[in-house]
Amino acid sequence: LPAAVLLKDTKLMDVKLGQLGTWLSMRDFTPGGILGALQRGYSRYYNKYINVRKGGLGGISMVLAGYIVLSYMWSYSHV
Repeated sequence: LPAAVLLKDTKLMDVKLGQLGTWLSMRDFTPGGILGALQRGYSRYYNKYINVRKGGLGGISMVLAGYIVLSYMWSYSHV
């Protein structure tokens, strides 16, 4: 049997819908906590798509597609 994992240490994808409110209340929403979460997300993305032995265009094209969508939303905010 796997060891019990604390709800605070559970990943978002593993949280049940009924536990979502409790899980969100345990998150650190201070500026330092948000900055740390952004840094962890960036390093995961970088190590998964950019910093690979045999890379491709996948990671860079995802960033470019995100930029295109954001700039479209900013330019056509009336839509």
